[in-house]
Amino acid sequence: MAYKNQQHFIEALEKAGELVRIKNYVNPKLEMAEITDRISKSGNGGKALLFENTGYDFPVLMNAYGSEKRMCMALGVDQLDDVAREIESLFKLLSSPKESILDKLKLLPKLGQFASWMPKVKKGRGECQEVVMQNPDITKLPVITCWPKDGGPFVTLPVIHTKDPNTNSRNVGMYRMQVFGPTLTGMHWHKHKVSAKHFSEYKKLNKRMPVAVALGGDPVYAYSATAPLPENVDEYMLAGFLRKKKVELVKCITQPDVEVPADADFIIEGYVDPGDELIWEGPFGDHTGYYSLPDWYPRFHITAITHKRNPVYPATIVGIPPQEDAWLGKATERIFLAPIKMTMVPEIMDMDMPVEGVFHNLVITKIKKDYAGQGQKVMNAMWGAGQMMFNKILVLADEGVKIQNYLELTRYVFKNLNPATDIYFSTGPMDVLDHSCSKLGFGGKMCIDGTKKFGEEVDDGYRMQVTSYRLQEVALTSKFPEIKAVNVSLLEKDIPCIIVSVEKNRKGHIKELHEQICGLQEMESIKMILYVEHTVDANDLPVALWRLCNNLDPKRDYHLYKGPVRSSQLTAKSSYLACIGFDGTRKTKELDDFHRDWPNIIVADDETINTVDAKWSTLGIGEFIPSPSLKFKDQLYGEEAVVN
Repeated sequence: MAYKNQQHFIEALEKAGELVRIKNYVNPKLEMAEITDRISKSGNGGKALLFENTGYDFPVLMNAYGSEKRMCMALGVDQLDDVAREIESLFKLLSSPKESILDKLKLLPKLGQFASWMPKVKKGRGECQEVVMQNPDITKLPVITCWPKDGGPFVTLPVIHTKDPNTNSRNVGMYRMQVFGPTLTGMHWHKHKVSAKHFSEYKKLNKRMPVAVALGGDPVYAYSATAPLPENVDEYMLAGFLRKKKVELVKCITQPDVEVPADADFIIEGYVDPGDELIWEGPFGDHTGYYSLPDWYPRFHITAITHKRNPVYPATIVGIPPQEDAWLGKATERIFLAPIKMTMVPEIMDMDMPVEGVFHNLVITKIKKDYAGQGQKVMNAMWGAGQMMFNKILVLADEGVKIQNYLELTRYVFKNLNPATDIYFSTGPMDVLDHSCSKLGFGGKMCIDGTKKFGEEVDDGYRMQVTSYRLQEVALTSKFPEIKAVNVSLLEKDIPCIIVSVEKNRKGHIKELHEQICGLQEMESIKMILYVEHTVDANDLPVALWRLCNNLDPKRDYHLYKGPVRSSQLTAKSSYLACIGFDGTRKTKELDDFHRDWPNIIVADDETINTVDAKWSTLGIGEFIPSPSLKFKDQLYGEEAVVN
């Protein structure tokens, strides 16, 4: 469905019991983020929050997309898979053979629908331009500061509009904006992004680049801005498809070359000048759960701020998962499964991106497997599919298992896995927020092929005959003092993998330790060891996996052990056992020859936690929830690692 504006969406959330109004004063600096972090982790995403008393003229809406139900409401569907099914049926209709005039006539209604989804520029001003700020000043908006080490306040849900100066094609993206002054922000677009390519073209022409930022309006706009569309597909066509109604646009007042949604709450107009010096932007507590380190980015000069009457300022926070952004990612996972399946990798049956993998880091894909080597074919195709190029760990399974059942999936993958032959490593472009890469935006990735193997894919020398797992935690902690904890719970579920918390203290330590551990008789049945920092609780599986996925460069940080079979019943000289280890600990110059800064994880400061604790009972948001940051306080590395 199409919402008339953001207020219409807020009313729908409230009617559905999905929104809480907070009438007492809450400070946009740190306090709103801390409250939202607690609510978003309270189970099923908590509720959307409307902060009505902000100290500014405008209320703030947060966590609006923070559950499956609210994400479906934003997109106007009952289930996220509904959109994928509709896209798939469209693909089939458009690509099917058209042999007769009747076949072609059947297409006309669908083509008419396509036309009805295309954005339209209307004359005059829009609702978003009812009020024009006399002297534009972004500091008069309740721009939130999310985390204590952030470089300042950031606009976190900006829908940013740019155009290619040569083709006039529009791009709508979402890039954070740090506020530096009344008319100055940063423009944090990465080199892989379309807006950055537009800026490159303006540089060649030595022309100022007009930019406009929309906040609010139909909630589908913010989602469309995050969607991984091909460069030549207008995000507002996707928005029109999702809302089943075309997006009405109006020309900006001071940047008339750029059009923006007429129903937006706020419009921030301005330009980026290729002749400007870049500005030092960041740090920022990012969706990985770590601070992204400061770097040089373009300056955005504000020339006008307009808004509707009675607007609401939308914002989000990102940090240690799960948070609101997980549901934006889940929508993308479901919606774009169909195009990938239909156009690039037809054998894909399903796809899942676990929250702990923060989007790109971990992707699970189910395929219909018909021949040997098909897993590698899918691997290469997926790493070449748009933003899937940033994927770090790809896990493949086949029709023998439901991939959303993580226990059954893991058991199935390990049953089919030879650690020596079924894990593939590569290098390529990575998300610039990935701090584990030895070089910015470039690093290692891997594919774990957990599909059932054809005869051609099997190494006859590999042996694994296990009836029970005998390993106990004390077998390792008693022999290796640097090991602080061992999670053996997966062994009880017939999954030959353990997680080890280790205090690394010398060069080559993890490789050496892995060889020693794998040489033990008790380890004969184990296929994989995941090493995490000694401050990480190995028995907290979601946290341990999140830390591992963030801190691992798979190609650099794996250690494969191959050794002889020690069991008496297997004596063939060519037989071997294999166990692979992955080093998910922090990397340093001293111990790992790692020469980039290593960021800290994101936690709230004690002052903010105590302030929110004290006012919780006055906010009307239910039973007290302690700060999620408390469990991570002892895992920090120290101030100097955050902002070197």
